[in-house]
Amino acid sequence: MFNNFKKGGNKMKEYELVLSRDYIVKIKAENKEKAKEYAEIFIGDPKDESTPEDREEKRFEILEINSEFNEALDCEEIEE
Repeated sequence: MFNNFKKGGNKMKEYELVLSRDYIVKIKAENKEKAKEYAEIFIGDPKDESTPEDREEKRFEILEINSEFNEALDCEEIEE
């Protein structure tokens, strides 16, 4: 889409990287195992939240996002 920009006209290079993010999820479930399972299954894949204006101004384009790792690492019951 943005192979050449009018500002400078330089062709953009393509990069692949691993981006790690952690989430703290509060969930109600029957037990700890189900809480972990449901969080892993139902927390959706990331999406590109940049706008066309962001991409034009900052000169980038996100080509693809794939979720490669989704595992609940810790689970604690919250006392009410």
